[in-house]
Amino acid sequence: MKTSLKKLPKSQAEILFEISVEEFKGFIEKTISNLAKDLEIEGFRKDKAPKEIVIKKVGQEKILASAVQLAVRKNYLQTISQLADEIEVISQPEIKILSEPTFDKGLIFKAQFSVMPEINLPDYKKIASETKRREVFVKEKEVEDALSWLQKSRAKFIFKNQPAEKKDFVEIEFSSPKIEGNLKRHDNFILGEGSFVKGFEENLEKMSAGQEKEFSLIFPENHFRKGLAGKKVHFKVKMKSVQTVIFPEINDQFAKSLGRFENLVALKENIKEGLKIEKENHESQRARQEILEKIAQKTKLEIPGILIEAEKKRMADSLKKLVSEKLKISFEDYLTKIKKTEKELLDTFFSESERKIKYSLVLRKISKIEKIEVSEEEIKTEINKILKNYSNIKKTEKDLARPNFAEQNLGELDSEKLKGYYKEAIQNEKTLKFLEGLATSQQGID
Repeated sequence: MKTSLKKLPKSQAEILFEISVEEFKGFIEKTISNLAKDLEIEGFRKDKAPKEIVIKKVGQEKILASAVQLAVRKNYLQTISQLADEIEVISQPEIKILSEPTFDKGLIFKAQFSVMPEINLPDYKKIASETKRREVFVKEKEVEDALSWLQKSRAKFIFKNQPAEKKDFVEIEFSSPKIEGNLKRHDNFILGEGSFVKGFEENLEKMSAGQEKEFSLIFPENHFRKGLAGKKVHFKVKMKSVQTVIFPEINDQFAKSLGRFENLVALKENIKEGLKIEKENHESQRARQEILEKIAQKTKLEIPGILIEAEKKRMADSLKKLVSEKLKISFEDYLTKIKKTEKELLDTFFSESERKIKYSLVLRKISKIEKIEVSEEEIKTEINKILKNYSNIKKTEKDLARPNFAEQNLGELDSEKLKGYYKEAIQNEKTLKFLEGLATSQQGID
């Protein structure tokens, strides 16, 4: 057999196969032998009929078609395995037979498929070393805010029949034609402390449980939702409930009620330590993201369309699950509400899908260059964690989106796919940690 590899644009490749007459005859003989095993021919035991009779019984066309299948499969898989160091195939091949199969000729065919792209990285170590990782500090006000949150979390709520006032806890249902296609949304908060546009909460004052109200507001010109900035937006609101809030006093007794704290000072120290760890983690993620973005911007590669389409589909599947569980409506109804077809929605995922795939490929390439490995024991440890806490696991997306195996039914988990997922996740984490370790420290973040 002769083969020739040809690399094509857009991360495609093609292999031309030329199988000699002798080789192809071998596949024909193998096909005839396989067919004869289950063939019942009068006067002969199974697998004992002469070749000429088997050919006549089965038909030359069927035998040649089966022989071609056998030859294509064996030679394609063998060649791809031999070229593993040169190309990495990521799609099923498109096979095209270039010569008409006969009993006395060879076979010529070609296979075209998608491959992992060639990735030309910039000097990623230099980029990482020029990134500043800022030292973090915790302000006293942040500690006080956290205490206030703890106080609110231990508050008592008493339903009241009077109209809502500031500092009451309210539950509302609201909708707007200009926000998510007029979908009804639910929220609850302490009146006067919500994060709504100015004027919204003022309109809720003096509303009683069960009362409905409609009003319009002009959104500020600098509103973060550009489609609403400077626009007049109409709302329809229903007050679901109004409750009086009674807060505990913040003192030593309050600190002791939370568990292992001797007094309020010990509680504050614990809060400060926790906030610092949280900020350090946040700064770590920020630095990693900055490094990855800068490297990706200067990386040259052609992203295969098959990877982008797969990521778009994954994002769509996640959205369908979210719509079903959180909004409690069908995906078809959701599409109707937002006035888009599924294809139009998928098209909006293109840029984000491209970005995620590029980040993933960049990290993969760096980990390969730096020989960042993941052991079977590391994979096993992570899988054991997920299985041990299976019923309570919720997905957290960080730098790169991942399939949420934790949300699948335990019986549906594919062990090899699960291992592959955790191998990639651990490897990405190690690679990001390596890049972050090259960054320089700088003071100046609260």
